[in-house]
Amino acid sequence: MQTAFSLAQLADPKTADAEKILRTCVHCGFCTATCPTYVLLGDERDSPRGRIYMMKDMFEGGKPASEEVVPHVDRCLTCLSCMSTCPSGVHYMHLVDQARVHIEKTYKRPFMERALRSLLAFLLPKPRLFRVALVGAWFARPFKNLVPPGLLKGRARAMLSLAPKTIPSPSSMDRIGIFPANENLREDGRPRKRVAMLAGCAQRVLAPQINESTIRLLNRHGVDVVIAQGAGCCGALTHHMGREDAAHASAKANIDAWIAEMDGEGLDAIVINASGCGTTVKDYGHMFRLDPEMVEKAKTVSGLTRDITEVMLDLGLKLDEEGAVDGDKPTDLTVAYHSACSMQHGQKLKTQPKKLLQEAGFTVREPMDSHLCCGSAGTYNLLQPVVH
Repeated sequence: MQTAFSLAQLADPKTADAEKILRTCVHCGFCTATCPTYVLLGDERDSPRGRIYMMKDMFEGGKPASEEVVPHVDRCLTCLSCMSTCPSGVHYMHLVDQARVHIEKTYKRPFMERALRSLLAFLLPKPRLFRVALVGAWFARPFKNLVPPGLLKGRARAMLSLAPKTIPSPSSMDRIGIFPANENLREDGRPRKRVAMLAGCAQRVLAPQINESTIRLLNRHGVDVVIAQGAGCCGALTHHMGREDAAHASAKANIDAWIAEMDGEGLDAIVINASGCGTTVKDYGHMFRLDPEMVEKAKTVSGLTRDITEVMLDLGLKLDEEGAVDGDKPTDLTVAYHSACSMQHGQKLKTQPKKLLQEAGFTVREPMDSHLCCGSAGTYNLLQPVVH
């Protein structure tokens, strides 16, 4: 794609990065076939190619974001299916992230929309506050049909509909500290590995059993698991809302916490069990590329980050003589597995989860068009209820 940036514009490293990505695009249109919003809506502006043209025009002209551009960028799920499809290797993720930062800085949304986005950015990364908010939503949920359908463009009713019917109790394992490997599985008194696990934010409130299961599984395979002091939200939620400062603050806290563990007793890996978080943490090196104080530490953290499936394949599932995992009964169940977009497109982990399920005794099936997004996409199901 031909660009027309001035030399003065290209002196800005962020603009130079955007220009390199834009020039990679040959506007072939392969991405439109695998873009969920284009497949659903049929509007070129809701395809990666259409958005790239709009972002190019916005960046080249040095223009503030407009009402014509913002809705189409907002409707992007950031599923990254286009990146798996693109024959030219266009790094759409970095381009749309930059566009969202530009929108956040230059476009004034309606007051109620600004308030909602600010509320989500404030609550979701903070587990205790998020839990309190869920309790409030639980009380309000039975009255969701009394909420005017047009309030916040349907978002108010959608949020109440998505509120869980039951709120899990806080986990006893939701704490800072070390969860040691089972003694009988240590090698010469030492763990097979020592890893830090990202406890996360929203997931630990909505589904605390995921972190519990991750810790137990690793402990049963001889791994010490550390929940580091100071680590929290990965920053993805605010990052995808264009709130660069908030996202970088969350990421910096994690980097500092994990570097401290590396400098202490050491780490063999940083384990992530939420693929959206994994995609973001693995991108910390790029996120801090222009920060001379953080860039090397960020690259170190990104290089050490592994999805739980990568770690388990490296360790190898412990199976007994009957083919059971850790004493659990072997299964002959058939399961459907739909890979998260951030897993298959963001991290390019397509076979690892299926292989682990098969090793555990499951017969794995995939749904038709499994490359297409489920529609959740972080806060997307709250901010885009009609498309979702």
